[in-house]
Amino acid sequence: MSTPEQSDDPTSTTSVACAPEDPVGRVDVPAPRSAAPETAQPDTAVPGEAVPGTAAPAAVVTEPPAATAAHVGRGGRVVGAVLAVLAVATIAVNLRPGATGVGPLMEPIVAAYGQGPAASGLLTALPCLAFGALGLLAVPISRRLGLTGSIVAAFVLSGAALLLRPGAEVFWLFVALSVLALMGPALGNVLVPAWIKLHGGRRTVGLMTLYSVVLAIGGSAGASLAVPLAGGAADGWRGSLLFWGAVMALPIVVWAVALTRTGHDFPPAPPSAGRAGGPRASLLRSPTAIALTFMFALQSLNAYTQFGMLPQILADAGISPARAGMLVGVISGWGLVGGLVMPTVIARAPGLRFVVASFGALTTIGYLGLLLAPTASPLLWACVLGVGGFAFPTAIALLPARTRSPQVTARLSGATQPVGYLLAAIGPILAGVLLDATGSAAVVLWFLAGTGVLLAIAGFRAGLPRIVDDELAG
Repeated sequence: MSTPEQSDDPTSTTSVACAPEDPVGRVDVPAPRSAAPETAQPDTAVPGEAVPGTAAPAAVVTEPPAATAAHVGRGGRVVGAVLAVLAVATIAVNLRPGATGVGPLMEPIVAAYGQGPAASGLLTALPCLAFGALGLLAVPISRRLGLTGSIVAAFVLSGAALLLRPGAEVFWLFVALSVLALMGPALGNVLVPAWIKLHGGRRTVGLMTLYSVVLAIGGSAGASLAVPLAGGAADGWRGSLLFWGAVMALPIVVWAVALTRTGHDFPPAPPSAGRAGGPRASLLRSPTAIALTFMFALQSLNAYTQFGMLPQILADAGISPARAGMLVGVISGWGLVGGLVMPTVIARAPGLRFVVASFGALTTIGYLGLLLAPTASPLLWACVLGVGGFAFPTAIALLPARTRSPQVTARLSGATQPVGYLLAAIGPILAGVLLDATGSAAVVLWFLAGTGVLLAIAGFRAGLPRIVDDELAG
């Protein structure tokens, strides 16, 4: 069967999406012939109003239900359950190791290039800065290449950079390749939630749960395997970093297969997109979008400050370095629980304002516990901070849950995460400045406790049962 040439206009052909069980996926159906002579339809027909020369009003075009349309890409073929699960799992596990695998090897890497503390600070802040700056390119690139095509292209670039990075002879080249290595994860952070919204259909909640859990596993694996993979050799860090470049070949293959089914799958604009206040209106019109951005920024600020500075703060408080590292691991481990639980909770409970706000409150309580009674029960405070960290999988799951159109999901993700990461980069820098200026870990903990209060406020607003699409149209 011949397939009409693709057009950016979603109404340019008449087509029927088959059920997911149909192996064909999409069948072109000719428009029904009328007994009356056809009358030319003006291009300016307004839905719901009579077209001159006819008695019938122009058809009202509505967006297809997500549960049906989301299964079929614009390439015209169904993204099956197995392929969707493989795509999400393989991409999620590779979004963090390229960044988290550097920290445990920081000392030998910096020493190999003859650098000092400034280089360590740069490499520590690099993931947040790269995720923010490169993430802003995600939506413009995906408009040209599609969601799937953009992820494939970005991960090919990242995989090549990860393979080349360990062989860099000078520090500036190592940094440049590190930035390129973060291109795939930066775009994936933004585009994968939108891809799940577009292609997940009834599986959206399950795929978001899988995404959140495997994302946490990948981040933990990057840090925990870094030193064992390096072995005892002086330049073992090179082999450790090289490992993740080889692993990245897997998602590239899986997503290349997905690309053959989805084609150019950037979601078309709903019919109201061109009107004032439609889905292309500024996200600043949406209080929910603004709240989600600040929620994401404040949670990421806390997470990256915890990873980079909390072990030192705990050690200064009298806790052994080994136990301090274990406590940070406990905080990270709770992220797996949050990834399993929160997408389902969000899908079943329309109003979550007190639940989401409680994560900020728990974050503040955890820091106050470390501040006022650090050695009394450090494991308890680590668990409290870990549950407070549920704010991250909650913010990720709210991106598709608080939007209706996949295009708005892509725009929301493309603004919330990059801007959030750029704001989050301020946290470790400011915490370091405070620690250097005062020499007191207590000042840093008071600062972090204050961010927990702000997180509770942003979370309360983001948890309200509001849809960004409706706020943009209002």
